[in-house]
Amino acid sequence: MAKTVLIPITNYNEEIEVIAPVDILRRSGVKVTIASIADTISVKTSRNVILTADCFLSDCLQQDYDLIVLPGGMPGAEYLRDCESLIALLKKQKAQNRLFAALCAVPAITLHPHGLVDNLKITCYPALKDQITKAIYVDEKVVVDKNCITSQGPGTALEFALILVQILLNEKIANKIRAAMLI
Repeated sequence: MAKTVLIPITNYNEEIEVIAPVDILRRSGVKVTIASIADTISVKTSRNVILTADCFLSDCLQQDYDLIVLPGGMPGAEYLRDCESLIALLKKQKAQNRLFAALCAVPAITLHPHGLVDNLKITCYPALKDQITKAIYVDEKVVVDKNCITSQGPGTALEFALILVQILLNEKIANKIRAAMLI
């Protein structure tokens, strides 16, 4: 059975941080669902690119996912932080030891305030590292600790996505995609 990944999106997410994981995970055969937390199915990203989700987050709340990936971007990270149903889903994901991942501003702005990364090693957009007080900030492109995977920003999105493939599936598949994409 194919692994399943949920990628919630909203207005002003960083488009590279949405598209890179979607693309690489789908290339690996993972079933990816893009779900809008906005009041519209299409959202405007941080650089005015319009992305259309597969569905609304409300359509996904009764399903379990192998991984939930949160793209960053501001103020998108704040919108994710303030989405009560998403936070409840993330808390359930963590409690059940299933994977969750975040890029850029999201580890500091979305996950940290809700206690989702307490006592974990994480990374985030470096300018936000001082907001990390209950987790251990690590200055690396991608950090994996237990069931949490974090990454620093748009420039690290491809490597982040390949690590997600490696964790969800295996290193051989991740390396095959890396080679095919000339990464």
